[in-house]
Amino acid sequence: MTLPAEFHAIAKRVNNWGRWGADDEIGTLNLITAEVLRAAAAEIRTGRRIPLALPLKEDGVQAGLIPGRINPLHTMVQINQELFGPGTVACSDDAVTMGLQAATHWDALTHVSHSGRIYNGRPADSITPHTRARFSGIDKATPIVSRGVLLDIARAKGLDRLPGAHAVTPADLAEAEEFGRVKVRPGDIVLVRTGQIQTYLAGDKHGYGFPSPGLSVHTPEWFHARDVAAVANDTLTFEIFPPEIENLWLPVHALDLVEMGMHQGQNWNLEKLSTACAEEGRYSFFLSAMPEPFVGATGTPVAPVAIL
Repeated sequence: MTLPAEFHAIAKRVNNWGRWGADDEIGTLNLITAEVLRAAAAEIRTGRRIPLALPLKEDGVQAGLIPGRINPLHTMVQINQELFGPGTVACSDDAVTMGLQAATHWDALTHVSHSGRIYNGRPADSITPHTRARFSGIDKATPIVSRGVLLDIARAKGLDRLPGAHAVTPADLAEAEEFGRVKVRPGDIVLVRTGQIQTYLAGDKHGYGFPSPGLSVHTPEWFHARDVAAVANDTLTFEIFPPEIENLWLPVHALDLVEMGMHQGQNWNLEKLSTACAEEGRYSFFLSAMPEPFVGATGTPVAPVAIL
């Protein structure tokens, strides 16, 4: 099935190929300039720190919807082993096997492709089992540290959680801006709260993934117009699932990652941040969300921290 004309029209409007040169591999992270970062540092006023990552555990968010994306399998490989002989210092070590996007994570720009291409027009077949992602792997991402903005869609609507069929629209994003008395600026990292992660936290992994509220196919244009550096939210699929346009699967992924070159994150726990922002009456903060630099990887775990 070919992608519809509506998708290609949006893709043309948000396309950033060549904007930062033919060799660029980081896309909208280029927007996090030294000036943007200095301004972001000024957001730290109280020093209140809010962790945004889910625990990495075997009973994690993955329920088999995505083949091969397994929850962490944690194994002890040494337990109090005296490596250098009896009476010496003993060591304990462990190892983990997991999907790199199993829990709170960033998608690299290579996570999806369409029409045989990845970001900046490079061929999708540059991703191989041996070389992995030759271009725009998550290891190429510059430090993802900037001003963060929480667009609390659920709270702006007076809800704990958006219903599963709700596609977050540009109008919703603007409404949350107004609710939070905040304006998204170039180089910002935007966090979109739907409240959906409450379903997982309550023990319903299957209900967390499906049906799920998420971003509409029309939101990439909103982020593009504001020169947003990256976007993350509190859902498994990032975009509304099932899709708002029948049989058009993962169009927001394709528009954000392939066309715009904008990293996106999923499974971020924004519940404590929502409470903290409401208590302090401000919805911007300093955000540190450094990706683990797995070479050639199409995604990575992340343990983000918002500092108010």
